[in-house]
Amino acid sequence: MSPYRILIVEDQREVSRLLRSALETLEHDLVVIEIPSAEEAILESSRKKVDLLVSDYRLPGMSGIELFHKVRKDHPLVKIILITGQTDPRIRKDVAEAGADAFFIKPVPIADFLDAVERHLGLVETIPPPEPIMIVEHETQESLPDLLAGLRQALAANAVLLLNDAGNIQARAGNLPNSDNEINLVSSLIPIHHAGNKVARIIGQKAPSNWLVFDGGQYDLVFAPVGSTHAMLIIGKGLANREQVLKTIDMFLLVRKNIEQILGESVAEISSAEESLIPPAERTEQGEIDMEPLFKEAKKRLMPSEVNEFWNNATHEPKAPAKPDMLSYEQAKKLGLAPEDKS
Repeated sequence: MSPYRILIVEDQREVSRLLRSALETLEHDLVVIEIPSAEEAILESSRKKVDLLVSDYRLPGMSGIELFHKVRKDHPLVKIILITGQTDPRIRKDVAEAGADAFFIKPVPIADFLDAVERHLGLVETIPPPEPIMIVEHETQESLPDLLAGLRQALAANAVLLLNDAGNIQARAGNLPNSDNEINLVSSLIPIHHAGNKVARIIGQKAPSNWLVFDGGQYDLVFAPVGSTHAMLIIGKGLANREQVLKTIDMFLLVRKNIEQILGESVAEISSAEESLIPPAERTEQGEIDMEPLFKEAKKRLMPSEVNEFWNNATHEPKAPAKPDMLSYEQAKKLGLAPEDKS
């Protein structure tokens, strides 16, 4: 049997790459072609068969509805999935009445998108038969568990975790291959998150944008900030392979935008459901201390050998600090910053 041919018609490169990367995770014989304009899509469909057309509703020159009517003249059995960033109810009504097989509002929920592709191409059994059109509402698709689950499925990852800067898990999909290492892993990554935020401030970034990729071992890791107060961790096999890492980052970026929007709208609601990994004894209240004035003052009084000794002691047994810039009393005493004991 010849492979199914899928045309993705989308003028936003990052969206088409995301959809293509998601389709390539399906274990089916598919040929996926990215096309930026309706005119090129019509030309391509006139040359070879098309089994599925995935098109943006709004394209330069013509609408997605006009495009799929033209494609259906040459391929009457072609399946149609339309996507759009427009939330106007009139647009949804137009699409429903036009005869598309499925319709998604951007940002496209990957898990639902892949399910629609498999069902409408007949790659899986569907009981009962699918509705003529599936409309995924913008308001209900953007829950944190759904976003993380979709990303996990698209990347075939073991787990996707959303962490806050205190080391608490606020949402998750899946579990680590070895759950006993979860606390140690998260505790080790949180200081890196804080360090990345500090570097972002120093170099003038509007929002932190740094990536940490671990390739090999029992599994690969991808760790990056989500806004300035959260970070996302993806765990799985092959995530950091040369041919896979760009796809991982592309999909991560698109999902991250949606998560940042949710966090901005419902932080209080999310924080009430957070899962704490770091024991209470190892956590402190949130907040930061500007260390620069302290270090400048200490520099005047300490010899280089004393500074080296201080840092060796301070980093000998790292814990999971929620406030990596906070000094203990003993550390402050060594820096000459603690008040004298007059008792």
